[in-house]
Amino acid sequence: MKKYLALIAIPALLAGCATPYPEPHVEMAATPVVNLPPVQPMAASNGSIYQAASYRPLFEDHRARLVGDTLTINITERVSASQTSTSELSKTGSLSAGITAVPGISPKAFGRASAEATSANDNKGKGSNQNTNEFTGAITAVVTGVLPNGHLMISGEKQIGVNRNVDVLRFSGQVDPRMIGQGNAVASTSVANVRIEQRGRGATADAHAVGWLSRFFLNLAPS
Repeated sequence: MKKYLALIAIPALLAGCATPYPEPHVEMAATPVVNLPPVQPMAASNGSIYQAASYRPLFEDHRARLVGDTLTINITERVSASQTSTSELSKTGSLSAGITAVPGISPKAFGRASAEATSANDNKGKGSNQNTNEFTGAITAVVTGVLPNGHLMISGEKQIGVNRNVDVLRFSGQVDPRMIGQGNAVASTSVANVRIEQRGRGATADAHAVGWLSRFFLNLAPS
């Protein structure tokens, strides 16, 4: 009986060792970052030609305005940061002392009595740090809400599966309608509160992942 309990306990311990290392995730916020007042509902149709809930300019190419409209996002994110620091410290000191006379003792006895000391300290340091990230692509997002100031809350997701591998691209943010250009498209650099996530699922993603045993020891190793 003890032998069977040991066989059951070993897989349980191995499964527990597979989760100590946290996996990072991008927070895909569906609501604005700032607290905004609630949106007042549009008035119901009253039979007139102009309807505020579904108004679209007559002489304008199609652009996203209402909840459910689509909008093309051209992702052109490029972030580059560099930092360089240099420090230098130099310090030099000297000390000299001597005895020429002492009451009751002949001055000749101290002809060679002297003491000298010198000290020097030199410290130099130099550091450099550089980081560059680039992300390009395109995705069509859906308007999920319209703020009181007319800004659009958008969210989109794209999944592509090839040979048991799935690539997932998610995008969300806040768009000013004035930044929407021709073709109902806007650059990601003109979107506020951007959240971008690209992940993979399948054998290719697992090949780049750190094994559970390595994660266990990395979690225990001192930083």
